[in-house]
Amino acid sequence: MKPIQSLTACIALAAMVAGVPVRAQEGDWLSYRDAYRGMVAFEKYGKPKQLLQQHYQASMRDGSALPADFKLALSGKTMQVNLPLDALGRAVFPLLKAAYDENAVLTINRKLDAYVFRPRISIVVRPDGVYEGAELRAACEQALAFQRTVNAATYRDKHCVGVRFTFAKKLDADVRWKGGAALPAVAGPAFPDDAGNAYSVVMVRFDAVSDKGQVVSQNAPLAVAPVFE
Repeated sequence: MKPIQSLTACIALAAMVAGVPVRAQEGDWLSYRDAYRGMVAFEKYGKPKQLLQQHYQASMRDGSALPADFKLALSGKTMQVNLPLDALGRAVFPLLKAAYDENAVLTINRKLDAYVFRPRISIVVRPDGVYEGAELRAACEQALAFQRTVNAATYRDKHCVGVRFTFAKKLDADVRWKGGAALPAVAGPAFPDDAGNAYSVVMVRFDAVSDKGQVVSQNAPLAVAPVFE
């Protein structure tokens, strides 16, 4: 892989690995190489990360939900790959040497100005809906350790305070400590650094007894995100 040659590329790389929204380049495409450099940081990260997952996320700049027919694709000289998106606009990003070598591009079927694109770290969703409090705390700590590695200045003084469960609608947002009442659901973004109120979000805060309890989600969340303060 060739080293980054320009100041613009360096700025893009620093923003991508930190999860900061990156504006699209002029024209109707995004550089696959720039996205690759941001995404590969997590793949090369050697500390514990088994409770985490990484996606490449497209989101509306104004915080609203993506259009239903929004599409993201990877286009190169020898390839054309559609990248399926989940309900939060996240795709499993293909780390392809051939696409990097060809200087492939990422395209969408919309004007780019209204969107932001970034790496997105989240906590792996459990299929049974039961989360040990200690494991949620450990997952949050893993996410914070990674963020400190790639962006120490921003995350050095942050602490894990909880996690947030995101659902498409309030009716599905039934999350509680085992044996307790359902925690309140509010309108908000899927991730703390996003804008808008497109989803129903349940905040689970850590406290002195959380490591001994279980969190139960009656329905599968769209995402479980760490919360730092």
